[in-house]
Parts: sequence; C-alpha cells; structure tokens
Amino acid sequence: MPRSAAIAVSDSPPSLQGQDAYAYVELDPAAQCGSAMLAEECALAIAYNGIGHGVMMVSPSAVEDFVIGFSLSSAVVNGIEDIYDLRVTRNGDALNAEVQISNRAFWALKQQRRQLAGTSGCGLCGVAALEQALPQLRVLPPSPLPAAEHLHDLRTRIAGAQSLARHSGALHAALFVDQYGEIGLCREDIGRHNALDKLIGALRQQGRSARQGFVVITSRCSLELIHKAVRGEFATLVSLSAPTSLSVRWAREHRLNLIHLPHHSAPRVYSPAR
Repeated sequence: MPRSAAIAVSDSPPSLQGQDAYAYVELDPAAQCGSAMLAEECALAIAYNGIGHGVMMVSPSAVEDFVIGFSLSSAVVNGIEDIYDLRVTRNGDALNAEVQISNRAFWALKQQRRQLAGTSGCGLCGVAALEQALPQLRVLPPSPLPAAEHLHDLRTRIAGAQSLARHSGALHAALFVDQYGEIGLCREDIGRHNALDKLIGALRQQGRSARQGFVVITSRCSLELIHKAVRGEFATLVSLSAPTSLSVRWAREHRLNLIHLPHHSAPRVYSPAR
C-alpha cells in the first residue's frame, strides 16, 4: 500500500460563507436590481511542524489537495510519503493548515529559511501572518457613484488605452478615469497587483487625487486588490471581471464603491449595498 494512503486528513472545513447570492443594482436609468453568485476566496495559512510557512489567497474547496500539491510543487517535501498528517481548521474568513512532515523534510525546510516570493497569481504567497492577509484598514469616507455615462463603451476605450497589450498581449491594466469620464492614466503589467501599484504611484507622483474619478482593473477583483484600492484612497473601483464574495464584503465594510462591468449588460453596483 502506498504511504499516501496513511496520511491523516481532517474532514473538509465547512464553507466560510453560505452560498448566498449577492445583491446589486444596475448603474443605469432603470436601476434594475438583481443578484448573482460570486466566487469564494479565503486566506490560507500553512504551517509545517508548527512553524508558519506562508499565507495565500485560495478558493476554499479541495483545500487538502491544494496543500499537498503545494508542498510537492514547492519542494517542501520530495514525495507524498514525507507528509504524515494534515489538519485544516477554520477561523472566520481564514483557514489554517497544520502539516506534519518527516524530520528529513523539515530539516531541509529549516535549512532553506526561505520566504516564499509573491506571484502574479495569488499576490500574498510571501505573507507570513494572517494579520497581514486580513489587515485592519481604515474606513473610507462615503463617496457618490460615478455617472453611468462614464462607463459607456469603457471596454472599447480601455482596449485603445492599453498600448503595450496591443503589441504583446498577456498584460493586465489599471486605469484612472477622471471626473469627466476620460481615461487619464493607464498602467500595464503582467501582474494585476503590479499594474494597480503602478497606477497608485503615478497618481501620487503627479499630485492627483485618487478620489476625483475612479480606478478600473481589467483583471478579476480579489481581496488584495480591495486592500490596495482602500490604501490608495480611491472612491470607486470598477472591475471588468466579477468580484469575489469576500471582496464585496470588504468593499462594503470599508465604504469602497465596487462596480462590476459585465460584457453584455449594465454595470452592477455591489457596494454600497442596496
């Protein structure tokens, strides 16, 4: 019998949130209300033999599979036979994975003493504590929503503004639309977090107020981009891809206006809640 069959794995933790649909109101004269199911995400902290290794944002499904695969693909262990036990527990919006590995693998891990580098996929792989993954952020002052006409043909205008992507593709963009509805700045990067960081830096260097307009991201809207938008003091974040449920909750809690711009329907306002 292979050693993998002997791994003690806890029962999958219950869902972090019920699969409730999230309400939105369309940003157009009709102001139709609706609801949509949104993807879940959570912060997952992994510890080996009691020593914290890193925190990353993941979908809270097949978590045990992820931890085992991560341990193998990151060379924490050489084979599944080095994993003796795996326990996953829940604490609010966070999951904790306690992994017991062989002395051989743990000694090698301590020798490496490496901190995982962030990637364009999760953005939080180098975070060493859940307090950093789920930080305390100041609540923004309330701000009015942008005019609906400022979002008209926005996808087409964004495509025209992405000069680098036209030549190479594979680039995310973060754009600033001013109070007149004009795209004033566009920053591109292979990493969606990097693109937003570039935009925040450009606005600060130019002495422009992030609240006199709104930011648009071409990537999916996950929690770490909400963090950056709040810290960047934006009033409104517009995403071309649907936000995660955790992103909606944090945007509402911190008074960040959050709008999803679907391909073929009116913009959907998820925050503030209606």
